[in-house]
Amino acid sequence: MPATALLAMILDQLQLSDDINLHLDLIASINRDPSKESTALNALLFHQGLHALVCYRVAHRLWQAERTGLAYYMQSTVSSRYSADIHPAAEIDGGLYLNVGGGVVIGETARVGRDCTILQGVTLGGTGKEVGNRHPKIGDGVILHCGACVLGNINVGRGAIITAKSIVTKEVPELARVSGVPATVKSIRELRKDLFSQASNDDDGCDLDCQMKKKYEIYLERFQELVDIESCMSDGENDCSDALDEMLNSHV
Repeated sequence: MPATALLAMILDQLQLSDDINLHLDLIASINRDPSKESTALNALLFHQGLHALVCYRVAHRLWQAERTGLAYYMQSTVSSRYSADIHPAAEIDGGLYLNVGGGVVIGETARVGRDCTILQGVTLGGTGKEVGNRHPKIGDGVILHCGACVLGNINVGRGAIITAKSIVTKEVPELARVSGVPATVKSIRELRKDLFSQASNDDDGCDLDCQMKKKYEIYLERFQELVDIESCMSDGENDCSDALDEMLNSHV
């Protein structure tokens, strides 16, 4: 397929929600990459986990448009190129940090919430004894360490941590840290206000749902500012530079 035709197909399939999710994926790649060389440019050019996610989001839209053959082709290409096997029917929200993609398997009916972290070798698969809806549902803010396996149609609560090489076959509570084969709950983390922004801390009645919502409201506000500035530049208006400087200064 010519590069121009491929570009046209990608732009035709992606929607505004995908644009937002890809921006959140990029933010996650920058913020959670431990390397000192972590920049937006380096992530865009060299981060294989981010590249695999971009391809998945295109394949997911192709799947929803009932172009399943092309969606499977993209899945196969990503699997051979990045060693990440993500079914195009899986549902993945924005803000995912996919470390390198190597050995990651995400099944057809799996769902991954916002702000999750998936390291190499993670499997979100089935038990082999179920049909239909047979893959895990991962809540917001979950961390899955290297080689972790979550099997079956089970829920992993928001903010949970699955330690390396653990095999999870039962429900995981919110903010729990589970470990072992089979995995059991080792501790429950405390939701501390100092982990969130000052704006969230001003509301004493703000629970986990409220905190996560406010966090993403800030991301989306900044994204909308960038969209407005991009539209301004496309229209050839003269005050775009002032708007960009104002935005940058307000977030320093």
